[in-house]
Amino acid sequence: MTREEFAAIALSFPACEAGTSYGMPSFKVRGKFFTRIRAEDDSAVLQEVPHDERDLLIEMEPQTFHYTAHYKDYPVVLARIGTLDPDQARGFLERRWRRMVTKAMVREWEAAKAG
Repeated sequence: MTREEFAAIALSFPACEAGTSYGMPSFKVRGKFFTRIRAEDDSAVLQEVPHDERDLLIEMEPQTFHYTAHYKDYPVVLARIGTLDPDQARGFLERRWRRMVTKAMVREWEAAKAG
């Protein structure tokens, strides 16, 4: 996947927009950090990933998933964009998005997807 493809997936979620976090390009939902691509290793920051799931992902796909000492204590996994499957990216981002928006927004989005 490319940076542009990842950005398109992120921006496909309602209320998502490009922004900055700590001076770095990022994506935000309702003004709060949603995700970003780390320039230092071309990895997406994916939140809402419990430690046990993160460990399993790293064990199963070390070419894609990893983390740094900075994220050790947080429910975050880093995913190398070049080997990240677009459907996986969408799944991780949807999980995060659902936790960031109102229940009404989720219902509206699901209704629009259904038909």
